[in-house]
Amino acid sequence: MAESGEAAKPGRAAVGLAVLGIVYGDIGTSPIYALRECFRGVSPVPITEANILGILSLIFWALIIVISLKYMVFILRANNHGEGGIFALLALLRPDRNQESRSRRTLVLLGLFGAGLLYGGTMLTPAISVLSAVEGLEVAAPSLESYVLPITVTILVILFAVQKHGTAKVGTLFGPIMVAWFLTLAVLGINSIVAHPEVLKAVVPWYAVQFMIENRLPGFLVLIGVFLVVTGGEALYADLGHFGPTPIRVVWFGFVLPALLLNYFGQGALLLDKPEGTLQPFFHLAPDWALFPLVGLSTAATIIASQAVITGAFSLTRQAVQLGFVPRLQVHQTSEHSHGQIYMPGINWLLMAAALALVVTFQSSEGLAAAYGVSVNATMLVTTILAFNVARERGGWSLAKASFFLLVFLSVDVAFLSANAETIPRGGWFPVAMGAAIFTVIVTWRRGSELLVQSYEANTVSVETLLGRLEHDPPHRVPGTGVFFTARAEEVPRSMMQLLNLNKLLHEKIVIVHVNVTRDPRVSNDERWEIKDCGQGLYEVILNYGFMQGFNIPSDLAYCIEHRNLPIDLNETTYFVGRTSVIADRKKDGMMAWRDRMFAFMVRNTLHETSLYRIPAGRVIEIGLQLGI
Repeated sequence: MAESGEAAKPGRAAVGLAVLGIVYGDIGTSPIYALRECFRGVSPVPITEANILGILSLIFWALIIVISLKYMVFILRANNHGEGGIFALLALLRPDRNQESRSRRTLVLLGLFGAGLLYGGTMLTPAISVLSAVEGLEVAAPSLESYVLPITVTILVILFAVQKHGTAKVGTLFGPIMVAWFLTLAVLGINSIVAHPEVLKAVVPWYAVQFMIENRLPGFLVLIGVFLVVTGGEALYADLGHFGPTPIRVVWFGFVLPALLLNYFGQGALLLDKPEGTLQPFFHLAPDWALFPLVGLSTAATIIASQAVITGAFSLTRQAVQLGFVPRLQVHQTSEHSHGQIYMPGINWLLMAAALALVVTFQSSEGLAAAYGVSVNATMLVTTILAFNVARERGGWSLAKASFFLLVFLSVDVAFLSANAETIPRGGWFPVAMGAAIFTVIVTWRRGSELLVQSYEANTVSVETLLGRLEHDPPHRVPGTGVFFTARAEEVPRSMMQLLNLNKLLHEKIVIVHVNVTRDPRVSNDERWEIKDCGQGLYEVILNYGFMQGFNIPSDLAYCIEHRNLPIDLNETTYFVGRTSVIADRKKDGMMAWRDRMFAFMVRNTLHETSLYRIPAGRVIEIGLQLGI
C-alpha cells in the first residue's frame, strides 16, 4: 500500500482551502445533528453527567479510531495511482475477467454491493444536511417552523438545477466559507467548554466503557447517533484523487479534527448546564443575536457538503462506466481546464428526485438520521475488507500485520453496523433498498456484457483471416477512410464484416479502433496510442484511456495523423458504429428472463458511441446487429 507521488500543486494555503471546500463538507456538518441524535434518537438515554461524558468519549474515540487511524493512516495508502474510493479499490483487485477465481468474483461482487449502498447514502446526504441546517429556524424563530420544509425543498431544487453550469466559479467560494464554518464550530465550542471544562475528562476511554456497561442495550443503540460523526469518511477517501493524501491529512489533524472535537465537547458542556438543549444543542450554543447568521452559515455549509457529494456521485459513476460496471451515460464537461468538472444529467435528476422524496416523506432531519447510517456503515465495512486484500496483494503486508488491521477496524465497523441494523424498519430500509437495486443493475449489466461478448466472439473473424480474404477475393474499394470499432484487439468488428458481406465493398483505407480502458485512473500521452499497419490499407489503432478520462476519438485520430504518421484524412472519413439488438436465447445458459429483459432495456437506452466517443453526427453510419444471450 505504498503511496504514489503527488504532482506539483498550487501553494499550501490554496490547497488547504480547496481541501476544506471539497473534502470536509460532509463530515464537517455532522455537528448540526449527530450529538442530538445520541440523546433523542432511536433509544434515548437520560441526560446525566455520566451519560454526557460517556457519549462524548464514544464520539472522541470514533473520530480517532475510524477517521484518524483507519482512513487517514491506513485507507488513504490504498490508492490507485492517487485515486481513492471503492471503485479504485476494485480496480486494484480486479484481474482480467477470464482469470477471476470464484473467491475473487465474490470479493468483486461484495465491492459492487458496497458501491450500490454508497449511492443509497449519497441520496440521503443532501436531504439530511440541508434540512438539518434550515431547522435552525425553529430555534431562532419558532413561528417560522412551518416554512422549514418549503425552504429546504426550494434550496434543493435550486442546488440540483445549477449543476449543469458546473461548479468552477462557485467553487472558489467554498474554501473561505468552510474556513468560517470550522472557526465558528471551534469558537462556539470553546465558549461553552470554558463554563464546564470538566467535559474534557471524556477523552479518557473509561467513560465510554462505563457508559456501555451501565446502559447496556440503550447504550449500544446510542452508537447509531455516534456513527453520524464519522459518516464523511468514505466521501473524503473518494476525494483522494483531487489532492493526494498529504494535504487531506494535514488539514484534518491541523484544523478540522480540533474544530469538530471542540464543538462536540462544547455541546456536551451546554447539556450539563441546560439539558433542554437536546432539542437543538448545536444551535443553542450560539447567543440569540447570532442565531440567524448561524442558520445562514449552516445552510451555506450544508449546500457545500451536498455539492461535494453530488459531484462525487458524477465522478463515481464515470469510474463505474469506464470500468464496465454500468451502462454508458451522458456526460457533459463543464470546464475547459479541469477534467474532473463534469455533469451527468441522468444521475443529477435521480439524486434530486430521491432527495426531495426523502425530505417530503421523513419531514425532519431526526427522521432522516435513522435512515442515514446503515448504508454508509455497510460501505465502510466493505472498504475495510477490500483494503485488507489490497494491503496483502499490492502493499506486501504480511498476513499477521494485515489481519491485525482487518480485525481491529472490522470489529468497529461490525459494532456500528449491528446498532444501525435496528434502524432498517425506521427508514434505514430506503438506502439499503436503493443500494440493492443499484447492485442488481450493476451485476446484470456486468453479466449481460459478458454474455454479449461471448455471443459476439462466436462469430468474429481475426484480422489475419480478413487480410487473407482481401488478398484472394478483393472487394470493390471506394475512396476515403472507414473507421470501425472493436471490443477486442486483433478482431474484425462485426459491423465491418456485415458491410463487406452484404455490399461487397470497403473504403480504400480502413482503421479498426480498439478503445481500451485500463485499471489506472489516467494514461499519459506517451502510452495513449498504439498503431499497427496491417497492409492492404488496413490499420489497427489502440487507444488506451484511464478510467477517470473521457473519450474523444476524432481528437486522438488527429493526433495520430500529425504525430504518428497515420495516413488518413479526417475530412474524408466515415465512422461506422453498430446498433446492437439483444435477443434472449433460452437455449443458452444465460440469466433469468427478467434480467435478460432488464439488460436488453439498458442496451437500448445506453449512450450511443456517437455521443460517447464525441464523433460528428454527420459522419456516422449505423449498422444494425442482432446478438443472442
